[in-house]
Amino acid sequence: MAKGKTNGNGANLGFEEKLWQTADKLRNNMDAAEYKHVVLGLIFLKYISDAFEEKNQFLTRESVLGADPEDPDEYRAENVFWVPKEARWEHLKKNAKQPIIGKIIDEAMDAVERDNPSLKGVLSSMNYARPALDKQRLGELIDLIGTIGLGDYESRSKDILGRVYEYFLGQFADAEGKKGGQFYTPRSIVKTLVEMLEPYKGRIYDPCCGSGGMFVQSEKFVKAHEGRIGDIAVYGQESNRTTWRLCKMNLAIRGIDANVQWNNEGSFLNDAHKDLKADFVIANPPFNDSDWKGELLKGDIRWKFGVPPTGNANFAWVQHFIHHLSPTGIAGFVLANGSMSSNTSGEGEIRKNIIEADLVDCMVALPSQLFYNTMIPACLWFVSRDKKNHKFRDRRGEVLFIDVRKMGVMVDRRHRELTDDEVQKIASTYHAWRGEGGKYEDVVGFCMAVKLDEIRKHGHILTPGRYVGAEEVEKDGEPFEEKMARLTGELAGQFKRSRELEGEIGKNLAGLGFKV
Repeated sequence: MAKGKTNGNGANLGFEEKLWQTADKLRNNMDAAEYKHVVLGLIFLKYISDAFEEKNQFLTRESVLGADPEDPDEYRAENVFWVPKEARWEHLKKNAKQPIIGKIIDEAMDAVERDNPSLKGVLSSMNYARPALDKQRLGELIDLIGTIGLGDYESRSKDILGRVYEYFLGQFADAEGKKGGQFYTPRSIVKTLVEMLEPYKGRIYDPCCGSGGMFVQSEKFVKAHEGRIGDIAVYGQESNRTTWRLCKMNLAIRGIDANVQWNNEGSFLNDAHKDLKADFVIANPPFNDSDWKGELLKGDIRWKFGVPPTGNANFAWVQHFIHHLSPTGIAGFVLANGSMSSNTSGEGEIRKNIIEADLVDCMVALPSQLFYNTMIPACLWFVSRDKKNHKFRDRRGEVLFIDVRKMGVMVDRRHRELTDDEVQKIASTYHAWRGEGGKYEDVVGFCMAVKLDEIRKHGHILTPGRYVGAEEVEKDGEPFEEKMARLTGELAGQFKRSRELEGEIGKNLAGLGFKV
């Protein structure tokens, strides 16, 4: 991986950036929302084709021992997708300059989906043959993607395709602006949630999973800490079909087996995992959603702490997450800042009931400009079903507040991200408070452990800034009297210079015939 500056989703800029710049030039006048499926679909096809070819060559060498390189089961046994002849990259490459290349790609996608049941509904009907798609540029895109080996063992071990895919997701989210946030949560936010939750083992659930970034980061976390991937089970739901396709591809290229469901009604109206009790809920739901059909769900079993207002789904999501937690489960999720303090439409009462049930574990105030799709300030909520059994410390009746609004670095003029060191600082503070390593101490301006009685005095408002206090200004060692003498002397000099400038300006104006 190239070293140097980073882009807004955390990948180091190297060939990913060059690949993106070239691919973006080929976009011509096509809308980014439409173009992302063209590019990401081809990257996916290149990846599974490369992985298939490597396995095919191995089986061909071993054919004398009875291995059959044309037996699909030989590939599926190794978690490699079976790629029929008409879908292999070499076939696409040979036909890249043909005017019917769009039709050839569509046939390839249909064939892969037909022969791999786990991809049902993901690749078909992507419509590369549509007239609006410039076939010459499509051929050039195939040539471009063909320059990188994406599916061989060495590339997969370095997660090259994952890096390209993640980089492109971030760039498309940026290009799409507000709409882009529907499928992409910035990497540093996902990483913060995952590092704080530490989902080593159990059931992980995201009912608004977008392109699957939460799941991917969870798998990365387990691998990085030498855990076993098979120890976690992944469940998700997504209401946008095209975003669901992105998620399925994003998970497939990493070999992540997940039960991710799609229906256009969404998790509120048609909960695809109705009986699931998860060990970890991790999510970034739509902020302040006013069109969630709450009027149809007034008596829903999930509203244990109060009926959410029909004009804002924030506390519908919070209660949906709580409903799906196991008796020892914990949830970490992103919400708009208003959720911490709003008292309109009964939201304050719902928040109060959740706090009084002692479910709120930790609140994190985030810096601005972290998201591609909104300028609305956001926060992280952590809700725990079992605060008594934090590994070494009983934290019942207490909430940890962390304020990181001053953290983060600008990666371009519009976007900020938390650095890996900052993510670790936030996560280690939380774990120390929970008694999971290190000694916890309150730090004025950054973190504060607060009893419920104090939160009651503040009207059950959960804004960290109310509790952590103001950071102490570092003293410069100059005695007060000396500093005031120096500053007043500087001010007198500035006043004198101001009067001199006034006189000079007056003379100049008089020379032009104007009197001041």
